[in-house]
Amino acid sequence: MKKHFSFWFLLFFTVNSLAQLPLETRVQELLKQMTLEEKASQVNNTSPAIERLKIPAYNWWNEALHGVARAGLATSFPQPIGLAATFNDAAIYKMGVMISDEARAKYNQFQREGKHGLYEGLTFYSPNINIFRDPRWGRGHETFGEDPYLTGTMGVAFVKAMQGDDPNYFKTICTAKHFAVHSGPEPTRHEFDVKPLKKDLWETYLPAFKMLAQQGKVYSFMCAYNRLYGEPCCSDPFLLTEILRKQWGFKGFVATDCGAVWDMFMYHHTAKDSVEGMAKAIKAGVDNHCMGYVGAVIPAIKQGLLKESELDTAVARLLRARFKLGMFDADKLNSYATIPYSIVNNAAHRKYALELAEQSIVLLKNKNNILPLSKKIKTIAVIGPNANDAEISLGNYNGEPAHVSTVLEGIKNVLGKAGGIQYQKGCYIVDTVNYKREKDFKPAIEIATGADVIVFVGGISPRLEGEALQVSIDGFNGGDKTNLDLPAVQTALLKELKKTGKPIVLVLMNGSALSINWENENLDAIIEAWYGGEAAGQAVAEVLFGDHNPSGRLPVTFYRSIHDIPAFEDYTMKGKTYRYCEKPILYPFGYGLSYTKFAYSNLKLSSTILNEKIQINATVKNTGNADGDEVVQLYIHQRDQEAIKELKGYQRIHLKKGESKQVTFMLKPDDLLHYSTIQDGLAVLRGSVELMIGASSQDIRLNSSFLIKNN
Repeated sequence: MKKHFSFWFLLFFTVNSLAQLPLETRVQELLKQMTLEEKASQVNNTSPAIERLKIPAYNWWNEALHGVARAGLATSFPQPIGLAATFNDAAIYKMGVMISDEARAKYNQFQREGKHGLYEGLTFYSPNINIFRDPRWGRGHETFGEDPYLTGTMGVAFVKAMQGDDPNYFKTICTAKHFAVHSGPEPTRHEFDVKPLKKDLWETYLPAFKMLAQQGKVYSFMCAYNRLYGEPCCSDPFLLTEILRKQWGFKGFVATDCGAVWDMFMYHHTAKDSVEGMAKAIKAGVDNHCMGYVGAVIPAIKQGLLKESELDTAVARLLRARFKLGMFDADKLNSYATIPYSIVNNAAHRKYALELAEQSIVLLKNKNNILPLSKKIKTIAVIGPNANDAEISLGNYNGEPAHVSTVLEGIKNVLGKAGGIQYQKGCYIVDTVNYKREKDFKPAIEIATGADVIVFVGGISPRLEGEALQVSIDGFNGGDKTNLDLPAVQTALLKELKKTGKPIVLVLMNGSALSINWENENLDAIIEAWYGGEAAGQAVAEVLFGDHNPSGRLPVTFYRSIHDIPAFEDYTMKGKTYRYCEKPILYPFGYGLSYTKFAYSNLKLSSTILNEKIQINATVKNTGNADGDEVVQLYIHQRDQEAIKELKGYQRIHLKKGESKQVTFMLKPDDLLHYSTIQDGLAVLRGSVELMIGASSQDIRLNSSFLIKNN
């Protein structure tokens, strides 16, 4: 232990000295007092207390994907794929403020109780901004969909809200994950090597991370398990130093995905053991190791694989983060430290969870305007495996709200005692061994025969699609899907219900695109409700009966068949997502119906040549008979570029029936970057650009064009 304490370090512990010392002085003076053993102890996700220096214990691993997770009571908002369907980054920001309020309130309570353990901190492994490039990926519902721009804008809004706007302190710290090119398959995620085309790397896989680093000022990145061009992402100086820090100017800390160093010597075989693995990771730019090897750090230094100065850099970044979270300061100096526990899952947050769930719901089909249903309906048969399952709607990485509404409960709430509601589960989500369908089919068909309308609530489950799941049944493997169909048992029951001649409304609760071809051709209405959070059931019911006009839009493409997309293991983007798929699809990216109609007109550009910026104006009018929200989408196609279309703007606007509003978009050169082989990176390239405004990627209402003359 060092016996000499500098003047500045002593001052550090002097009452009321906080405001007098610059942050960097505090970090460096504290670092100087730490022994090598103490510094090494701090780079794991479980950082032990150093009592002599008044450094409390801290666990860096915490979760808040769509609400504070795994830490008891918390509001559960829709799963991110549903949040993306809102096409409303302002709403995501408001949600992020609520989540971070709850995070701080829970942390403050944990501190009062002397708790410093797992899921009790302020550094959150969220958001997941990987691109949902393939509908088979089981973790895709944790993301904001298939488009880099939508993903980036949603992620930026989330990060800004979570990290707060105090000039001195972070409210919480977000960790953007998984950097980079990490999107399945799940069973091989610890060992695969991704070698995407450079164009796809820069135009698809990296843009959202860049937006979060530069626009969102996210203070943490998580490196992924996989290799990129042969090097594990968590020991890749190209990713973690050259791109992240030098090119993008990132100032925060990097954390590994949990157990990533283990993968280096067990699966990737790029390090011979944990000593070499830890050395490579720290040298490449990793600062915090989730489930890492603290005991390997000093041997790495002694063997000459790592310099103590490189360890110092990592520890300094971690100390800097803790200072910026206010962990060494009096509560009175930090307004976030006074947020009360009573805010957790309070009435306002529960109400907003309902609003977001409503905004996320996508109306896919509405034959003969069967929806909204009349509240005077005499008898309604509610059937399906997800109709009365509260767990389904919470998705994954979720908290534990005080109450979760199911669709059955929601319908009962909306109709009240007057409604003639009958319920039968009808079938399991999937066929299981020795499952006899007829046993469950029969009572469901019986209630359907006597009903005026059938509401079938099906889909999938986060128990089937998700992270590294131990599942191997027809249609699913290890958390991923092996086909895109609705599970066969559900389609079989729907075909039997169809024979009753009664109108059928299908409500889907799932986290990924499905090839519901038969359902689309034969059923009367289809609603995509995702995993809608604690208020999912109430939100669905209010859409069904017209208390809310559906306005969600698809953040992913619904393909007709799994055979219409390239192999899952193929990370080139050709043939995938709305940007590159040339085959006929079922429902396009950006698609969603409404109970009213909208007309577009008066497209005007401020210039036909892009220099500093171009302003785009258009008018949208509600020409139908109901008030509603429209999501106006701006796409471009630049000549000689492979992308068919690229989303570059969106606005959700509310219009009363008969009302018109002008929408305005702004395009700058930096919004139109494409890969340059000369620069081996992104650049503004000369050429003609087609501009499109519409209600989906395939429903374009207005067209124009402009030129980019200089690069």
